[in-house]
Amino acid sequence: MKLSEREIIGQGFRYPIELHEDFQGLTEKLNSLPKVSKVYVLTSREIAGIYEKYITKELRSLGAPFSFIYLKPGEKNKHIDRVKKVYNQLIETDADRKAVVIAFGGGVVGDFAGFIAATYQRGVRFVQVPTTLLACVDSSVGGKVAVNVDSGKNMVGAFYQPEFVFAPLFTLSTLPEKEWSCGLAEIAKHAFLDGGDFFEKISKSKRSDYSADSLTLRYAIEESVRVKSGIVSQDEKESGLRAVLNLGHTTGHAIESLTQYKKYSHGEAVAVGLVTALLLSRELVGFSESNFQKAIFLMKQLELPTRLEEKPEEILKHMEHDKKKEGTSLKFVLLEDFGKPKFGVSVERKTILEILKRQKGKL
Repeated sequence: MKLSEREIIGQGFRYPIELHEDFQGLTEKLNSLPKVSKVYVLTSREIAGIYEKYITKELRSLGAPFSFIYLKPGEKNKHIDRVKKVYNQLIETDADRKAVVIAFGGGVVGDFAGFIAATYQRGVRFVQVPTTLLACVDSSVGGKVAVNVDSGKNMVGAFYQPEFVFAPLFTLSTLPEKEWSCGLAEIAKHAFLDGGDFFEKISKSKRSDYSADSLTLRYAIEESVRVKSGIVSQDEKESGLRAVLNLGHTTGHAIESLTQYKKYSHGEAVAVGLVTALLLSRELVGFSESNFQKAIFLMKQLELPTRLEEKPEEILKHMEHDKKKEGTSLKFVLLEDFGKPKFGVSVERKTILEILKRQKGKL
């Protein structure tokens, strides 16, 4: 059953983002795509072990043959070294340019499968079927696809929009706590970027209010999609405004890289990165103390990490691999107020180090 739909429209692209209870309706959406030769479901064995029987049952009435390609789970496996094997599987099964790739899983699968779709035969169509909260509110929306290399995360990628996003919310019922943190951190980020009613309502919620079938969750997903799609539709290829979506990610990516993607989930790292950005915002662009305390309160209500545990000097070193580096400074997204982000703010290394040291203390 379809729960809600939002359409994302930009320059040269237009596609729906739909929330569903389960997989019912996915075949109908796929059959509406013209001239599909084959469908490839790219997923991890972990996801397949839980949900393959359900999606297989739904796809039996598909008007084209379908098969599964299994990926190794985890951020460390979203690596360019893994790409060749999947290309060869597609070539060996005669995948042509009329094939459709389904990214069935969380953000890692979505990024990786989207990168495959964007580059195989210079681009085949793909569909996002997100199974985590983070993928629902972030990676499945906006068309950023990428893989990692040894020196950094998402350093090789493309902007490549899906045909549609089909989110079966019942898959969220099996999420571990770390995955809930991932999604809730992105929801908090979108609330900071948007301000207004969204921020106020989310501030009144707490972690226990979020479950796969809760109205609170559905509201948060719908509003997050509204915020992100509104930004992406104005700036698909991050030439300006879209950069605000990197709020919290400069520190977050550095933490992930430093800890080799093992200690933190993406959302936990971004949550810590949001606090870095909030501290810098208070220091540099006039974000008020009152707003800072409100933001920290929201994050604690959602049980997100706020303190930095790693050595500030090591974090700074990994920040310098970031795509937003410029000379002796790094570019940050900061907040002048809720709903008033400012991107491309140059911050000197000395200031960053001072703030990171402060973040290791009590907040």
